Formats: sequence, C-alpha cells, structure tokens
Amino acid sequence: MTTDLKAVREIASKRRKDPSSLIVVLQDVHSEYNYLPKGSLEIISRELNTPLPSVYGVATFFKAFSFKPRGRHLATACLGTACHVRESAKVLTELEARLGVRAGETTRDKRFTLETVNCLGCCAVGPVMVVDGEYYGEMTPQKVESILESYK
Repeated sequence: MTTDLKAVREIASKRRKDPSSLIVVLQDVHSEYNYLPKGSLEIISRELNTPLPSVYGVATFFKAFSFKPRGRHLATACLGTACHVRESAKVLTELEARLGVRAGETTRDKRFTLETVNCLGCCAVGPVMVVDGEYYGEMTPQKVESILESYK
C-alpha cells in the first residue's frame, strides 16, 4: 500500500525554502498521518531546501516522531529508576496484556500504540503512565484496565 503524500507537499510548500521551520513541518506531517510516511522526508528536504541527512537526523532524534503508523492513542509507561523500584514493570506487563501488544507496537485496530520511556520527570508519583498527554501517577496493574477503557 502506497500512502498519498499530497498533504506532505501542501504542508511543506507553505514553508518553502525555510529550513528553520523543519521541526514544525515534521510535526504537522506527523499530525496529519500519525507517523512520517515513506517518501515524506524527501519531499520535506526538497521543499525546505535542507539536506536529506539533516531532515532524517532531526526526525530520528526526537522520540515524538515515528516512521511506523501509530494508534489513535499513545500509551507510555515510565521505566525510570523511581518508577522501576515501585514496580513499573508490572504496570507495563498489564498494559501489554490488556492491549495485546508489546512495547513499541500498535494494536491491530490502530487504537493504541504502547511505548516506554526512561523517565517522565514525575518521580514522586511513580510509577507513571501517560495516555495522550494525560499523566496517571501511583499506577498499579489494577488501574490499567479502567484507564484504557476511558479511551475507547
């Protein structure tokens, strides 16, 4: 299946030849498709007059950008030290079981993508889980189901 890249061209052409707008263009393209489709970086490179390796470098540096289609909802489990000692691995195991995917994967129905991070900076309320920017502290495996249900 080939993705129609018309929207990429429209987004990038609005900032034609302005390399300083690279991150904004990547964000807009990612918002449009929920990932950066194959071929999109080449278009962005041409339109912004920015070398392709530079575009690729920025797109791969930020965890916010994905080259694989993501689900409608992004669930993130923190595995940092403070969360780890409070058994965040059990929360992640429950998330994986409830969603039927492993960290880094997207559910078949494209409803959720599950990711992990090394720290969310909320150590005092760990373990922490985030869904679509909403933070849930003091997580337990027992809380996972009801939180996920609220996003269906």
